[in-house]
Amino acid sequence: MAYETGLIGEHASIVEVRRLIERVAKSAARAVLIYGETGTGKGLVARLVHQQSARASQQFIDVNCAAIPDQLLESELFGHEKGAFTGALARKPGLIETAHGGSIFLDEIRDMNLVMQAKLLTVLDTQRLRRVGAVSPVTVDVRFIAATNRILLSEVNAGRFREDLYYRLQIVAINAPPLRERGDDIFVLTDHFLRRLSSRYGRVIVGLQPDVVDVFRRYRWPGNVRELENLLERIFILEDENTIMLKHLPARILRDVKETEKAAQPNEIAEAFEKGPLDYYETTASFQIKLIRHALAVTNGSLTEAAAYLGLSRHALRHQMLKLDMT
Repeated sequence: MAYETGLIGEHASIVEVRRLIERVAKSAARAVLIYGETGTGKGLVARLVHQQSARASQQFIDVNCAAIPDQLLESELFGHEKGAFTGALARKPGLIETAHGGSIFLDEIRDMNLVMQAKLLTVLDTQRLRRVGAVSPVTVDVRFIAATNRILLSEVNAGRFREDLYYRLQIVAINAPPLRERGDDIFVLTDHFLRRLSSRYGRVIVGLQPDVVDVFRRYRWPGNVRELENLLERIFILEDENTIMLKHLPARILRDVKETEKAAQPNEIAEAFEKGPLDYYETTASFQIKLIRHALAVTNGSLTEAAAYLGLSRHALRHQMLKLDMT
């Protein structure tokens, strides 16, 4: 993402992520797991963990597990010896070996097949790997940073992810929060991107008109920070005004806001209104408790997984549970 100098924003969830990055980076942890929806900046979090660590002067290798076919992934990660297979004309160190002394970022690790997961677990446990076609193993010193946009425990329960690897990665987990849960950070990020884009395109857009501010607050931002950045760049390219107007926004965004408003009143709440006057605080607390219990049930009681499911940090979820007397 474009804001690679750091995580921008002052919402409590981002402050917590920055705190975790600093603690994890300075630790001896060999494995880190990053949760987050598409576009929340998981790659940026991984890079910051590396940059703030004692490994910063060494390699940071970025691997998208979903982009490499299964039949090539082993050779890419572990390397191969000359003659190991047709076309292996010379010895080739793998990406894990190349990252020796540094960090390797395995994005979308849930897409790694079960056989490769077993091989990766062995490297995590022993810090040794065997190139394809090799007899002797190679010792490596690597920090593995994995990321996923799915709840891994659900993948474990579905038989698509190894339970032992899950618990090996889960020791240290960081949640990259969705943009819709970050309050006014959306406008901090908007200002940041407008300044960058003004410099890039040689003209200035000073901000948002009030009705656009309202839409930005209510829109769900399914593509998160990446979607916001791409939207602003599109406006720089296609529009001429020096403020962002409602007419500049894609119809799908305005449509999504209207549809979200229509769906905002669940049947349960509608039925409660039919029974007569409500106690606002009691009703909202009851709904929050049900939401948290559902998240905990889906994730088999894992606070970290439930927090990811709800788009909260683990700290924020614990605070909310204490507030609701759910201890």
